[in-house]
Formats: sequence, structure tokens, C-alpha cells
Amino acid sequence: MNEALPLTRTVDHGTARLLPDVDRGRAWLLTVDGAPQSYVDLDDPTHLEFEYTRRLAHVIDAVAPAGPLDVLHLGGGGFTLPRYTAATRPGSRQRVVEADAALLRLVLENLPLPDGDETRVEAEDARAALESAEPASHDLIVADVFGGSRVPAHLTTRQCAEAAARALRPGGVYAANLADGAPFPFLGGQLATCAAVFPHLCVLIEPGVLHGRRFGNVVLVASGAPLPVAELARACAADPFPARVEDGSRLRRLAAGATVVQDEDAVPSPQPPPGSFSVG
Repeated sequence: MNEALPLTRTVDHGTARLLPDVDRGRAWLLTVDGAPQSYVDLDDPTHLEFEYTRRLAHVIDAVAPAGPLDVLHLGGGGFTLPRYTAATRPGSRQRVVEADAALLRLVLENLPLPDGDETRVEAEDARAALESAEPASHDLIVADVFGGSRVPAHLTTRQCAEAAARALRPGGVYAANLADGAPFPFLGGQLATCAAVFPHLCVLIEPGVLHGRRFGNVVLVASGAPLPVAELARACAADPFPARVEDGSRLRRLAAGATVVQDEDAVPSPQPPPGSFSVG
């Protein structure tokens, strides 16, 4: 049982709270302005509570069934996926960038990385980190960046996707956590935008979101090489929170009529309906 007390602190971009999970000894939920950002179990970094986090982990597992990876994480939160990668891919070289320096300090002070973990953690804008990354230096880029509950506009554009493509090695994978609801105006634009840069795309999406029953997270996966769609589909279908993997013609239908997003016309992802993600 976790008997720790909740912690509230003003950070650069809102009010952060660390809420102990009373059912797990050293597990915590991180929220910013009431929106869930991360769930971290310090005793078991492979325990993933959020559905979208589990789907991003399936991408990590499918990209490299074994062996270390070079990973750039855009958005820090509680470092859930960097911790997962370090535990499942020992020796991985990881860099985490988070624009909110005060949030970084809060997490590192209260949810420290394990001794010996050499993950680089930096307070930096995600787009700037992409543009300054060495060309062909990463196997995987994971984008999980939200300002409150919305993806910032400057991370939704063709120019941003091109920067990600430059930073990836041949065959490298870009995976982005997005949020939208039917008829998917934002997701459609992101599919058109990434398709202008990457020849291979798929999305991991919960059936209720796909069929318009609710607003929710969608994981977009893009690469210059064919994606392990079959492996992803099996993993998502077997998950306690099942999801669909959409590609090919089904993906083109989701993007029908959408145009490529450029820097000059970018907007953030849509505001979620009340109660979609809020906690407490």
C-alpha cells in the first residue's frame, strides 16, 4: 500500500500534482491542470497504466524485438516510456526533452530515475530538439507532447515531420501520441502531413474512438521503411485494452480530404470535450 501524500506544485505551464496510487507501493499519477500526464510505478517500470502508453510500448517492442535503441523522447512527463525502454532494452541511449523545466525538477526530485540510468534529460522545446538533432542518429522518436490536453501547433506541421525524418536512421520509426474525435479533422491533417514525408504509416486506435463513440488518444506511427503492422496488430489485439491497427486504404479513408499542415497555418489539436481526460 502506498501511504505517501499527494504533492501539488506550480510549474512553468500550470499546476502539477503527484497522486499516490494507494493500491501499488510506489506508484504515482502525474497530472497538470487536472489532465493526466503520466503514471509511473517506481518498483515496476514495465507496468503501464495508460492505454496509449501501452500502445507506444507495443511500437517500441515491434521496432526492435531485442537489443538497445537510440531513442529521442519528445515530452518528459514522469519518464514512463524512458523507464520502460531502459528496463526492456538495457544499454539503450535515450534523450528526453521537456519544455517545462519546473516539471522536470519536480519529477526528478520525487520520482528519480534508477541508479545507473544514463538517460539524458533536458529542458528544451521539442521542435528545437528535433531540428538540432544529428542527422540519422536515432532508431526511434516518440512524441508525447501536450500543452494541457492539446498538441502544440508547431509540432503538427510538415516542417516538424521533416525534422523528425532527418533525425531518424534508415528504417527508423516516428511515433506520436495524438488526440481527436470523429470525424477526425485533426488526425486527418496529421495523416496527410506525415504521408507527405514518410511513405509508410499506420495508426493504433481504440475501437470506441475509431467508431466515433468517444474522443481519445490515437498513436500515429510513421517510417521510411515498411512497418511491422502484423506484429503491432497482434500485440494490440491481445492487450487488456484492445486496439485496432489501421493502415493502407483504411488509413486513406481517415485522411480523405485532409491537406498537409504547414507552419504558417498550423493550429493545436482540438480541445477535448469536458471530462475526456480530467482527473479529480
